[in-house]
Formats: sequence, C-alpha cells, structure tokens
Amino acid sequence: MKQRVPVSQIMSKELITLTPKDSLYDAEKLFKQYNIRHLPIVEDKKLVGVVSYSDLLKISYADVNEEDDIETVVYDMYSIPQLMAKSPVTVSSDTNIKDVTETLANHTFHSIPVVDDGELVGIVTTTDLLKYFIDQY
Repeated sequence: MKQRVPVSQIMSKELITLTPKDSLYDAEKLFKQYNIRHLPIVEDKKLVGVVSYSDLLKISYADVNEEDDIETVVYDMYSIPQLMAKSPVTVSSDTNIKDVTETLANHTFHSIPVVDDGELVGIVTTTDLLKYFIDQY
C-alpha cells in the first residue's frame, strides 16, 4: 500500500455547497439531484458548517398530523444554521489518507471538509476512502 498519500488525491473537488440563507428544501433538492449525503455550508468561500442527509432524516420524524406534509411542516420549522454542524472537523489538502481514515474511524461523522488557507477546497467521505482502499487491491 502507498504511504503518505495526501487526501487531495482522493477528495471531491467539484463541490456542491449551500449558504446559511438557503433553505432545507434547497438542501434536500441537492442531496437528491447529485446523490450526495453531505453539504458544506459556506459564507464568502469560508466553511461555516456541514449539513448531512441524515440530519434531514432525523428531523423528518417530527410529531405531525397524518394530513400534514412532513417536509412542509418540519422544513419550515428549522433553518440551515439550526441544523448544521457548526464546528466541523477539517483537514488540509496535504493531510495524509491514513490520518483522515483514523479521524473518521474515531468519530460518528462520515465526511471531512478540506480547507486550505481558510478556504474550502474539497471534501472527503468514507465512500472516497473505501474506493481508494479497493483500488489498492
């Protein structure tokens, strides 16, 4: 297996992001349109949080009447800033894949934003890591 490979070799660089002013409807649309599970939240190219698809699923089990549209009721009750992880763990693009894997293995989240000089440059997910390790065989 290759040693000291930087995460920049496997991270997603074409980012789909939201701002704190966007809605949860916007988040759900992007999750489905791009078949992704994590959305970095940015303000002026600076990472301010992350929303995951599982975050939306958690709030979708709110106590609503059967006649109510769950999305309408719940998505109108919450905002991106209320739902997002506000201080996500980040790495730089030169962090090696082993260190990123250890970080993900020791936490309950499944993505890490990649930030260089205060600017979001990528995101690495457990799926990216699995694909990398499969390619090693």
